[in-house]
Amino acid sequence: MVKRGPKPKGKVKIKWSRRFAYAIGLLTADGCLSKDGRHIDLTSKDKAQVMLFRKCLGIATKVSTKRSGSGNLTYCIQFSDVLFYRFLQNIGLSPAKSKTISSVSIPDRYFLDFLRGYFDGDGCSYSYYDSVFKKSYRFYISFTSASAAFLDWLRAELDGVLNIKGHIGHYRDTPYVQLKYSKKEAVVLSRRMYYRAGTLCLRRKHLKIKQSLRIIG
Repeated sequence: MVKRGPKPKGKVKIKWSRRFAYAIGLLTADGCLSKDGRHIDLTSKDKAQVMLFRKCLGIATKVSTKRSGSGNLTYCIQFSDVLFYRFLQNIGLSPAKSKTISSVSIPDRYFLDFLRGYFDGDGCSYSYYDSVFKKSYRFYISFTSASAAFLDWLRAELDGVLNIKGHIGHYRDTPYVQLKYSKKEAVVLSRRMYYRAGTLCLRRKHLKIKQSLRIIG
């Protein structure tokens, strides 16, 4: 009789919560699953993002630094966890997911936390006064992905949850797709994404949105 090896032990506690869903959002945006079936990596030029990811998952893995292909300093956390890796595969993530991801299975009650995590990874907001209509203030929130199917799914989810439609467009001469919400819908999205005081998020992105909302009133 062949003896089986010990069962793999997980570093990450796999239990849905606001923090866990936020971490899954970050991982969906900027994470990577190695082809070896066990290693998970999150790399970002924003150290705060990597530290938040580590905090949300409750792991003590060291954050290291490395240079990107363009020479910029980035922060990286990589760890081995077979059970968490399999869980991520089951909810829709995979190695080389950038162009192939189509959806992520998230409990409804934690969708906005997942969304905020994805926004902190691959989202942005911007605003300005219209150059023609001086009193008209433009405000936008957008999400970016290399997978049109994923943004189609995200758009449908947001329509169902918040009744906002958005617009999907392609970046010229790039493989990236953008889901964008303009003023009224961007306001609805912002207020629901940061639905309570103290929500876990990248502070700089939240402050930028708060400044825009103060101007809009």
